[in-house]
Amino acid sequence: MKAMRKKIMLLIALIVGCAAGGVWLFTHSARFGALPQGEHLERLTRSPRYVDGEFRNELPTPILTEEKNMIATYAEFLFSRPEGLTPPAPVPAVRADLKALDPNEDVLVWLGHSSFYLQLQGRRILIDPVLSAYASPVPFSTRAFSGSTPYAPDDLPDIDVLLISHDHWDHLDYATLTALRPRIGAVVCGLGVGAHLRRWGFAEERIREGDWGDAVAFGALTVHVTPARHYSGRTLTRNKNLWAGFVLESPQRRLFFSGDSGYGPHFAELGRRFGSFDLVMLDCGQYDRRWGLIHMMPEETAQAAQDLHAATLLPAHAGKFAIAYHPWDDPYRRIEAASRDKGYRLLMPRIGEPLSLDDPIPRPGVWWKTGGKSAGHATP
Repeated sequence: MKAMRKKIMLLIALIVGCAAGGVWLFTHSARFGALPQGEHLERLTRSPRYVDGEFRNELPTPILTEEKNMIATYAEFLFSRPEGLTPPAPVPAVRADLKALDPNEDVLVWLGHSSFYLQLQGRRILIDPVLSAYASPVPFSTRAFSGSTPYAPDDLPDIDVLLISHDHWDHLDYATLTALRPRIGAVVCGLGVGAHLRRWGFAEERIREGDWGDAVAFGALTVHVTPARHYSGRTLTRNKNLWAGFVLESPQRRLFFSGDSGYGPHFAELGRRFGSFDLVMLDCGQYDRRWGLIHMMPEETAQAAQDLHAATLLPAHAGKFAIAYHPWDDPYRRIEAASRDKGYRLLMPRIGEPLSLDDPIPRPGVWWKTGGKSAGHATP
């Protein structure tokens, strides 16, 4: 009996050891990226935002505002998903010939969620591109809505400047970036994010890591790295690289991309610093009261647009993935209501629809009301 018990215990230990080894190998695969090391780590430790081995927000910003740990929150999301998280029909999208666009025309194309293709001051710019069918380490999780991925990496022209706001899976996509890597000229990202790119084969001289307040010039186009209120990490290791937003400034116009961000005084500070913005692309989805400090509710998005003195607001971080408990179209219904009688124009184009920045008016129709109605759940 003792010999049998010993064999069983050895078998259990072997199974547990193999499982642990498999998890270690998986989480150390290339798609998870890398953490800063050596001279790159030394550089980011000089940032005033790097304290006690991690980056911090300007204001205290816990990821969760309720007494529940992250693993329990993830489990709840996976196993108790309410109705209405995904559209009842394919998302209406446009598939244009992006390579045929006049490179001298200032153009905006929303690629879904927080991904954008821009042409500005003769430069082709790509922001947080996720052209995969899912935004997670595994293909069965965080699947893109049906119809929401009209473009593949091969459909994009050569890119002059890639902007990466932070390293979460729905903003930094291994498959998309490795496919585009030979055709990307330069990358601008927050401190430490370049470690992922270097592991994925990007040459050192192409990566420009910046702290909040830094700027990188590309001829007459300047990219400013700006504060955001969020966090970083592709595993349970958090905040080893810096999250950010970006101001894109040319002689003709000024744009702002918030990246993922909760509401905070940084929006008003940017409004005072830059005066006004022709177009702002702001966080407006995947929100919940339980993580209310790291993502904005639509009403906060509307206030942020006012703080920035924006002429036009394009709500982002919605329309492609369900990473929160709200109905998929809740961000659009609420931002539409919150934007009434505001001093800015609300812009909600279809995914893939090229718009001239001289007059960014999408085709008539409200795409997010097409193909069925929301389940109508109250937002948490």
